[in-house]
Amino acid sequence: MIKELPIFSSVESQVDFSKYELQFKALADQKRLQIMYELTQKGSVCVCDLVDIVNMPQSKLSYHLKILLDANLITKETKGTWSYYELNHVEVNRLLSPELCCIFRKSDENQSSGCCS
Repeated sequence: MIKELPIFSSVESQVDFSKYELQFKALADQKRLQIMYELTQKGSVCVCDLVDIVNMPQSKLSYHLKILLDANLITKETKGTWSYYELNHVEVNRLLSPELCCIFRKSDENQSSGCCS
């Protein structure tokens, strides 16, 4: 009897690659990386202050902030008429963690990496 092999590996079927695609596209821009860096350094920042910090008109800044928000890399809190943005540390740490690396790591019987089984 011939055993049929699945089209997708078990790891691939369990991973939401579209989420990673969205996040890496968001990271693939120098201005968005600068925004994330500033949020890392300053914590929660009002959009009115962020305009001056990154030296960008509010319309362009809003465009970049929306991309980062959609990718869940930053969070937004509205206080009165102002919006405050902060880096989503949990999501960024997860994205930069061994979790993602292990998805693509080739398993080696003689290698003990500590994160992949």
